[in-house]
Amino acid sequence: MRPSLKDIAKELNLSKTTVSWVLSGRAQQKGISESTANKVLEYAMELNYQPNLIARSLNTGTTKTIGLILPSISDSFYSEVAREIESEARKNGYSLMIGSSESDIDREDEIVRLFKAKVVDGIIIAPTKRSKIEIQRLINESYPLVTIDRYFPELNATYIIINNRDSSYMLTKHLINKGCKKIAILTTNSYLTTMNQRREGYEDALRESKLGIDPDLYGEVNFVDYEKNIYKVLDDIFKNVPDVDGFFFTTHILALETFQYFHTRNIKPGFEFASIHEVPIFKVVAPRINVARMPIEDIGRNAVSLLIEQIDFVKQNRTKRNRKIEPKQLILSCSLDFRS
Repeated sequence: MRPSLKDIAKELNLSKTTVSWVLSGRAQQKGISESTANKVLEYAMELNYQPNLIARSLNTGTTKTIGLILPSISDSFYSEVAREIESEARKNGYSLMIGSSESDIDREDEIVRLFKAKVVDGIIIAPTKRSKIEIQRLINESYPLVTIDRYFPELNATYIIINNRDSSYMLTKHLINKGCKKIAILTTNSYLTTMNQRREGYEDALRESKLGIDPDLYGEVNFVDYEKNIYKVLDDIFKNVPDVDGFFFTTHILALETFQYFHTRNIKPGFEFASIHEVPIFKVVAPRINVARMPIEDIGRNAVSLLIEQIDFVKQNRTKRNRKIEPKQLILSCSLDFRS
């Protein structure tokens, strides 16, 4: 049997409460002497004591655990966000559970249910479009929740996004100022509000410059098997507008696949490029690409901060029947890097 609080308390002739306060890091707060605290910690280490998180949650109302659900942890952007969230959670005494939904609604719902069964204190999620029902259920339950990168404007949930429309406008405007007159847009998941905002920013810049919006320069890539689907989209663009002179990518993923397309089709990429977000390989394959760099550190730090704020609110108002979490909206600015 693994050692318990009772075992430690009995051996050291202390109360279980005193031992619990020490092991939860509240010795100084509770006025426990340094010598007693050290005695408890040393003996706990000697026994290789591991706290029973379920029992602790029953006593404290929290597990000090946060759930994070991302569309794909293989995507460099989301893996970087996960790293920042984990780091910030750890600074605040929380551990992190991560699930990858692969943009599949059934899998996402399953992860949400799993996290709730594990009694995580709150959830940070980059949701799929169709997960709105599950998100609404969490809101109705006053379950601490923060959505990142994606959101539902019709739901009262706390969210963190970037200035999608402005960033896309400024990137496209820069390409126009460089002399581009036929700029293609490569996008995906157009059902997402954030992706629509990026398209709108692109169109804003075209309209302002009296260039007009050419449907033949619009490339919508089905995200499922996007590596293959992008070939037909780009083939159509070059067939219908052979003198295309610029490309705006609503996500770095499509930029990478386009560069692979150029290599496969033996096309010399003498175009102007702009992309929302970047990855290190851009410095090799497209060093002059213009980018809106996502504020990953700020996303991670604020996601954890806003979630813990909700967790504390729920804990303080646990006995109130009609407690309601007031949603907050945070729009962060990208840093623009014009390289061409």
